[in-house]
Amino acid sequence: MTAIDVTGARTTEAADVITGARERIDALDDRIIGLIQERMAVSAVIQEARITSGGRRVNLSREMEVLSHYSEALGKPGTSLAMTLLELCRGRI
Repeated sequence: MTAIDVTGARTTEAADVITGARERIDALDDRIIGLIQERMAVSAVIQEARITSGGRRVNLSREMEVLSHYSEALGKPGTSLAMTLLELCRGRI
């Protein structure tokens, strides 16, 4: 299978550009996953401190701030992304 077949490009030059860009996207995805895992760990520390002090596992006003932040930065899809991050970090409520 050639690069043109794999990328769907119609020229070798376009296939080279697509291949390089995909490699960059893969590297970015790896970084994003690492950051999400780091965020999950930090969130676990916060939840543990809150629960140990007698508080609730989830702080809804803080979650609204996070939703707003993502929505302002990324529009409606940002809200969906934030909801997914919140669920990953605190579990389902």
